[in-house]
Amino acid sequence: MVRSAAQNVRKSIGTPTAQRSRRARRPYPVRTVTTRSQCRPSVRFERLPAEVFHMILDRLSGLLFKRCTILLPTKDRLKLISSMFSQIPCFKLEECTAAECLGFYSYGVFLKTMISGWDEVEWHRVFNFLCSFTNLLPKIKMAVTGKPGVSWYLELQLRLFCSQVLLDPWPCKDTLFWLTRILKPWPVVLQARLLFILYGPLLPDSTLAWQGMVEREMSHSALWHLARVIVLLYSNLDLKDWTTDTMQTILEELIVLPEVWHMENVARLLVLCGNTVCYSILANKAHNGQLRQVSRLIVHIILVCEKDGYCMNSVVEMVHQVCQSFNNTSERFAFIQRLEDMFSEVTMEVYEFVTAGNHHEDMGQTLWSLVESSAHFHAKFLYMFLKNE
Repeated sequence: MVRSAAQNVRKSIGTPTAQRSRRARRPYPVRTVTTRSQCRPSVRFERLPAEVFHMILDRLSGLLFKRCTILLPTKDRLKLISSMFSQIPCFKLEECTAAECLGFYSYGVFLKTMISGWDEVEWHRVFNFLCSFTNLLPKIKMAVTGKPGVSWYLELQLRLFCSQVLLDPWPCKDTLFWLTRILKPWPVVLQARLLFILYGPLLPDSTLAWQGMVEREMSHSALWHLARVIVLLYSNLDLKDWTTDTMQTILEELIVLPEVWHMENVARLLVLCGNTVCYSILANKAHNGQLRQVSRLIVHIILVCEKDGYCMNSVVEMVHQVCQSFNNTSERFAFIQRLEDMFSEVTMEVYEFVTAGNHHEDMGQTLWSLVESSAHFHAKFLYMFLKNE
């Protein structure tokens, strides 16, 4: 009887009336994921409901794959990954157009689980595999040699892929490995451009703020990620072919992309990088005789500290260190004199801009902050000398 009842149930499910009733009870439309690869018969994800698609990406088990292929050499494991993932456009650069797709993120989680515990030689093989699988290096070349911002979609895709697959899932030490692999094939000027693509500030429309760095002051939060990666690179200068001179050159190239940056953006980036990086840049310029550039930069660092609410003591100590780096008293006095002249020069520039009828609210506030910052800096600076007597 149980078997007969089951057969009756199956028959009733197959009737047109039951099917129509079931369709009538489904109140919600099915949302789909659209890709550029719908013409390929091998792709099976493009018509899945979005919720199911995201669930599949979330459940990709790198650990299961790792255990199932544990007896295979690395080369064969990577071939298996390639054969699986080549069918999924969401794992490839510029092939999935779905908004907020989780493909790169899921790829990064899978890859981290898969290769955790592998040695550095195998990681190099993984990077070479990724470059081949995604055509990464030619795409990077296209982005860093073209005019900034023209290939905006490629820039964004490279940023998302590198950050979500290689950089963000890992702790700092491992992030550094992947970052140096990404940067190493390129000359220094292109490394600077690539760093900006990966970590530079974004506009509300998700394009990179190339021109914004030149034309206007950027916020503390906009420059935070760029400062963080510079500190990471500076903290690991014991790496082969990665020296203080390399980082200083990269920074010098960075702050003129695509043109010379707004001076407050340069100052704010250095403040966010901390005293070690900031002193390194200032001392290098000072020793190269660029006193005017050093003085202007210090004035804007003091201004940024006033605007952003940083303690002025650290700036005073840094200026004192730059002073002490000169060989004799006459050179130190020349530096201090140039710094004081620059305070006057910058203040007059801002004052003349405001009084010339350019009723710009931000510049009026900048003038006020400049006067305040000068007073606070000099008070701390004089107190330091009086305290040491």
